[in-house]
Amino acid sequence: MKKTFLMLLLALVGVSVKAQLGTIVSYKDGQVEGIDSSGVKIFRGVPFAQPPVGQLRWKAPQPVIPWKGVLNAKQFAPDPMQHNAYGDIVFNGPKQSEDCLYLNIWTPAKTKNDKLPVLIYFNGGGLVCGSGSEARYQGLTLARRGGIIVVTANYREGIFGFFSHPLLTQEGNCNGNQGWLDQAEAIKWVHQNISAFGGDPNKITINGESAGAQSVCAQTVSPIAKHLIAGYMCSSGSIVSNATPVTLKESEHLGEEWTRKNNLTSIEQMRALSAQQLEQLNDGRFGEPTKCIDGIFLTEDPNITIQKGKQAQVPALLGHNNAELTISAFNGGKVPTLENVAPFVQHYFGVDASKVYPLYNIYSDADLQGLAGYELGGDCFISYATWKWTDMVAGSSKKSVYRYVYCHPRPNMILKGKAPGLAGGTVDVKEEDKPKAIAPGAIHSADIEYAMGNLSTNTSFPWSAKDYAVSEIFQQIYINFVKYGNPNGLGVPTWQPYSKNDEAPAVMYIDLKTEQRKDKAVMHRYRTIDQYILKKMK
Repeated sequence: MKKTFLMLLLALVGVSVKAQLGTIVSYKDGQVEGIDSSGVKIFRGVPFAQPPVGQLRWKAPQPVIPWKGVLNAKQFAPDPMQHNAYGDIVFNGPKQSEDCLYLNIWTPAKTKNDKLPVLIYFNGGGLVCGSGSEARYQGLTLARRGGIIVVTANYREGIFGFFSHPLLTQEGNCNGNQGWLDQAEAIKWVHQNISAFGGDPNKITINGESAGAQSVCAQTVSPIAKHLIAGYMCSSGSIVSNATPVTLKESEHLGEEWTRKNNLTSIEQMRALSAQQLEQLNDGRFGEPTKCIDGIFLTEDPNITIQKGKQAQVPALLGHNNAELTISAFNGGKVPTLENVAPFVQHYFGVDASKVYPLYNIYSDADLQGLAGYELGGDCFISYATWKWTDMVAGSSKKSVYRYVYCHPRPNMILKGKAPGLAGGTVDVKEEDKPKAIAPGAIHSADIEYAMGNLSTNTSFPWSAKDYAVSEIFQQIYINFVKYGNPNGLGVPTWQPYSKNDEAPAVMYIDLKTEQRKDKAVMHRYRTIDQYILKKMK
């Protein structure tokens, strides 16, 4: 009897030990070895698809070929090939390479049976630059604080990731949007394998900022992976209304123009070029301008998909910053006065500027310099399209949709001769041209370090206790949503879903004083400019 009891006890202990999550993990492709950072296991450079090189260039991503032995997953893999489009961005990968389809995992799971919820984050950068290795996207803080698994995944960018051409279409398999197909493959990989890392494959939330938010929008309307997600979030970006992808023919035309310019007459010639040669010939036309309704990844106009309610029917948390971009950015270097800005405003909205200015409480040249000028510029840049996505989804979703506006201004950069770039990097400036005053709100990409809990990774700014306090709130909102499909919870103000039928739907304004508001004037502004833009698009 004692012997039987002892054998049973040992068996139970053996099962418990076997279930423990260590730094070596086995799954269907092979074994990977990561590191332990005080209880959070980190696996970097994990392949989720075959290297898209040689004959696989511009093909849809192919499943990983299993390997023998233990793969070192302690360092980041190469960053995607790209050019410096928005200022210098700090990467942690060893180099740039066309062989870039790798992901990174931060898991606080103690055992493989923990079934922790998962956040997959896609980087921004205009679909032409960026990487999952950037310090601001790292998942250590959210994983440790929230008990969630965080994943960042690289995808092909620029000419490698958003290239269409009639010859490529004739091949079949891929008509463009290679980068979005990569992301879908990463989602599928996580769904198939994350249980080995202590995750729940049925509790995957996707998120991203700017081009990453566009990517999230794309994944929710694509038939390829939308059924694999349990929720989605976004920060500043969408692919609806005036941000809708072009047709395949339009994207192919841009590809044809490029090949003629470079005397390339066959796909074989183009695939024979080295990645460095291809990047040197890249003239910046590929990325956001060539994202397209390709018939494979996107089978119809995203606006139609959402209107039909055929997007992923899961909870959504969508928002943007309150001062994304100053209207001065669209003024061609002229002094931003009512008179000088008017031609652009009329071109963008399709009506006289005198009808638009009052919607932003802009009545003088001085008003253009303050927050109102940033709100106008932000809508022309990315905020309106983000609101439009939220409003459309709220009208056709069976699940709750939550909207936020992030407002906390970031402190001025302390680096000499540098200023913040649009996508989060730095650009060179003369000292006398450096901004002297803090922006009146949160500019584009300024929210990332706050939301991901990574302020300390960016030493370019003199963060204060106020910054860390706002970061605490933003992190908790992310964690709550990933866990529960709902941002409400301890430490966060009560947050009602966005209702399209309300005269002033609920919006959470995230700042030192985070609070929900129902602002009729702001909603009137969006309803009005929406009519202007829709009429102009017809």
